[in-house]
Amino acid sequence: MIQALTKTNFSLPGQKGIYVGKVRDVYNINDKYLVMVVTDRISAFDVVLPKGIPYKGQVLNQIASKFLDATTDIVPNWKIASPDPMVTVGYYTNPFKVEMVIRGYLTGHAWREYKAGKRTLSGVSMPDGMVENQQFPQPIITPTTKAESGHDIDISKEEIMKQGLVKDNDYAFLEKYTRQLFERGTKMAAEKGLILVDTKYEFGKKDGKIHLIDEINTPDSSRYFYAEGYHERLRKGEQQKQLSKEFLRQWLIERNFQGKEGQVLPEMHDEFVMQVSERYIELYENITGDKFIRPDVSHLEKRIEANIRKCLKELT
Repeated sequence: MIQALTKTNFSLPGQKGIYVGKVRDVYNINDKYLVMVVTDRISAFDVVLPKGIPYKGQVLNQIASKFLDATTDIVPNWKIASPDPMVTVGYYTNPFKVEMVIRGYLTGHAWREYKAGKRTLSGVSMPDGMVENQQFPQPIITPTTKAESGHDIDISKEEIMKQGLVKDNDYAFLEKYTRQLFERGTKMAAEKGLILVDTKYEFGKKDGKIHLIDEINTPDSSRYFYAEGYHERLRKGEQQKQLSKEFLRQWLIERNFQGKEGQVLPEMHDEFVMQVSERYIELYENITGDKFIRPDVSHLEKRIEANIRKCLKELT
């Protein structure tokens, strides 16, 4: 098996703390910079699976880096540099405690809720008579809470205001930026023969200004359909050919796992792990139009730490 990075334990200059998320290890450098290491961990249904996926962290980091660079005219973002294929170094911001989910099509979580008879999601109405994977008349924004652990929870704009999670004037900008970013992502995907189905964006504040933070338009935060054959599959009621993590969720669902209490994770054989890895690489090449470069991963941690230290030295 090719080596996968599932955890880091660096001691970096100026390090004040580390936040270990489901996929990312984020180092706080003097409350000024953040070093985000995108590991090869993989999660589904808010559960981190037992094996890492080789090259997944690189795929996510490099896709996010490309889209961050391509959207600076819409909203400033936190990125300063990407000193390693698996690392982004950026500004420390105060994050908003909501995730801005935007959906162009009825699929995934939204479809599961719809199929169960619900016609509102995060306080937003969904039309009657829709079928799975059908395009909404207009993209809908369905925010969620940003959970420290466990499941994110759907939350309405009104409840966000009531709980004081985001101020009114800031929220108006979050919605505006979310729609503009989704429009840009949709256009860039279409140029590659893809449909950006849904995604989420996260924002924070630095020096009183809203910044886009974390990842953007990656397969962990987004779904993509292949545009070719979309309408025919929809007409026939067939599943769409897609590039996203949904195939992993379906694999788990077929094995009776959805992250619910008492359910047991199925075993991930090496062959399946490599299949997932290849799917991520396929997605990278389709989204970016670039050939994926597989670097030497025999000394991953040493390589990453050396590149981070070099970057931080240049910043200070």
